[in-house]
Amino acid sequence: MGFMGELWQFLKVRKKFWMLPIIIVMVLLGGLLVLAQGSVIAPFIYTLF
Repeated sequence: MGFMGELWQFLKVRKKFWMLPIIIVMVLLGGLLVLAQGSVIAPFIYTLF
């Protein structure tokens, strides 16, 4: 939780809460790519990017 704690402190102190949705979407897309790496649907996901 060190990185997440520092990120939250940065967002709170600098009042950059508008960055939170961007970070969440990036993490979700990254997780989707990692999970779909070895699956059958991987070619379809990679065509989106």
